[in-house]
Amino acid sequence: MNNPKIRFTIKGLGKMEAELYPEKAPKTVENFLKLCNEGFFEGLIFHRVIQGFMIQGGGFDTSMKQKPAKPIVGEFKANGFAQNDLHHDRGVLSMARTNDPNSASSQFFIMHAEAGYLDGQYAAFGELTCGFDVLDAIANTRTHSVGWYDDVPKEAIVIEKVEVIA
Repeated sequence: MNNPKIRFTIKGLGKMEAELYPEKAPKTVENFLKLCNEGFFEGLIFHRVIQGFMIQGGGFDTSMKQKPAKPIVGEFKANGFAQNDLHHDRGVLSMARTNDPNSASSQFFIMHAEAGYLDGQYAAFGELTCGFDVLDAIANTRTHSVGWYDDVPKEAIVIEKVEVIA
């Protein structure tokens, strides 16, 4: 069976495609695909952008109102899940979470650069196959602080949709 593939459509910037790895993080991939198929990500933003590190989205709308989703089990080594050995390299998708290892729900991040210290600490679950120009455009956007959130793009970077393509 082939791994699932998804496409992010980012308003005004273009598309990024990724392959997901259920063999590395099965519940994470299942949850992400469910959210894609429900249209959960439509209209949400990349709310945290750090050039040379990562871009994070999937949890807030353009007014910085959080869109809740059900948390899932963290599928990473530090949480007792040894089969996930995916390295946090440029283009890798991973789940954002709080200090609670089982708090990831819908927020994800895409690595702009390698950050090996995240390996085994966060549930990596896929990687970009194309659209690195869009990743770079997002990562290079100007940011500022909004309330208690740092690194928020000055102009909203809106996810028009995330769709399953294969």
